[in-house]
Amino acid sequence: MNNQTTIRVRFAPSPTGELHVGGARTALYNYLFARAQDGQFIIRLEDTDQERYVPGSLDRLLSGLKWLGISWDEGPDKGGPYAPYIQSARLDLYKKYALQLINTQAAYYCFCSTERLTELRLKQQTSNEPSRYDRCCLNLTAEQIQTKLSAGENYTIRLLVPPGKTEFSDLIRGTIIIDNQTIDDQVLLKSDGYPTYHLANVVDDYLMQITHVIRGEEWLPSASKHILLYRALGWAAPEFAHLPNVLNKNRAKLSKRKDGAAVWVETYKEQGYLPEALVNFLALLGWHPTGDQELFTLDELIKQFSLTRVQKAGAIFDIDKLLWFNNAYIKKLPPAELDELLQPFYRQLTATLGRPAKNTLNLTTVLQTRLTTLGEVSSLATWFFKKDLNLTAGVLTPAQSHNDKTKLALRQTMEIIPTITDWNIANLQTVVTAVKEQSGLSNQEFLWPVRMALSGEKQSPDVYSLLWALGADESISRLQTARAVLAE
Repeated sequence: MNNQTTIRVRFAPSPTGELHVGGARTALYNYLFARAQDGQFIIRLEDTDQERYVPGSLDRLLSGLKWLGISWDEGPDKGGPYAPYIQSARLDLYKKYALQLINTQAAYYCFCSTERLTELRLKQQTSNEPSRYDRCCLNLTAEQIQTKLSAGENYTIRLLVPPGKTEFSDLIRGTIIIDNQTIDDQVLLKSDGYPTYHLANVVDDYLMQITHVIRGEEWLPSASKHILLYRALGWAAPEFAHLPNVLNKNRAKLSKRKDGAAVWVETYKEQGYLPEALVNFLALLGWHPTGDQELFTLDELIKQFSLTRVQKAGAIFDIDKLLWFNNAYIKKLPPAELDELLQPFYRQLTATLGRPAKNTLNLTTVLQTRLTTLGEVSSLATWFFKKDLNLTAGVLTPAQSHNDKTKLALRQTMEIIPTITDWNIANLQTVVTAVKEQSGLSNQEFLWPVRMALSGEKQSPDVYSLLWALGADESISRLQTARAVLAE
């Protein structure tokens, strides 16, 4: 590890698409670890694979992290003492250290064509041999190398893996020992002048004084290669911690190919998950607190987080558990704050169904305990925004009743509404119940027609909640419309 006291960690995504929930979990753990240790959290863009580059990815990645409430001390958008924080802007650095490895004979030039390497791989596959470079170019003389370079032949630079074993300690998985015979002489510098992930990762982590590399377990096979690179460059390696994979319900690694849009943070934002709920859920996806507490603010997570309580086994992304968290956080919101968050969904309902999205606070309060995502209002609140409920006498009149009873229930409810001064659910229930009792009608005969007249839906909130959410004027208007239907 670098000889320093300040903890420095980084999240280094590739600009190949949206923010992956597994990547978000990795960023979160780095952030929590840094803040818990009074350290620094850095964002670095690893864009050396130009073929997979997707324009606009950086902005979307950073936007996703900001939405989750994760902040950073240095990065592409804010600079810092080790700028630039985008690898494609650091190419001269990588070439410098690749040539240094050539000079110390820890690496060598490779002039093999793509065709030869493809042929070699196919031959090895046919023979069931390990797929690795055969060191064809290792024994080229200095004169041969210079001749090829002078002729402008394409080349890569490969690490010369030494014999023996590579041993290192992982903060989550303990001591790991790798036989170097299983490690390929990996390419460090590609023929286009770009570094591979391995070289750029090591050079940047060292120059940016990263003390702890906290990343997904898919990078565990690369750790031994990186250790060898640190040693070849004469540098002390950082501490490593390889996090458990995020798995789907079939216990396979969560991936775009298998799980589609469910892997993107943006999907959950669009569906109306709260960032606090997603952060809470992701934090517990592989890490366990000391007690039984499940709901944590970001500050509480920082106080409790440690790598010692991160598990080795993969963590299952349980959507039902995430929904539980989201519902819990929605219930905790002040109704006015929730109402503000719901406005984009309400405006969409207005555009679709016609009624303006105004005076929605009572509606929001009625729906608050029912919502597991904000987006569910698109189906739960349709009754509020409909201009035409498409009522019929058959819909308004319950089974084993008749129109006269339905007309009585609607008329008495409509007449009592203007007299109610204390407009709240409890008082509405008291007044409407008293009117029902006086009418001599049963609950079914009285409340069903009123509820259908107000909502037009068999599955809706109770009559008192409907009245409270719609307000006196709209409620009377809907009751009048229903009475007109019965008169036709």
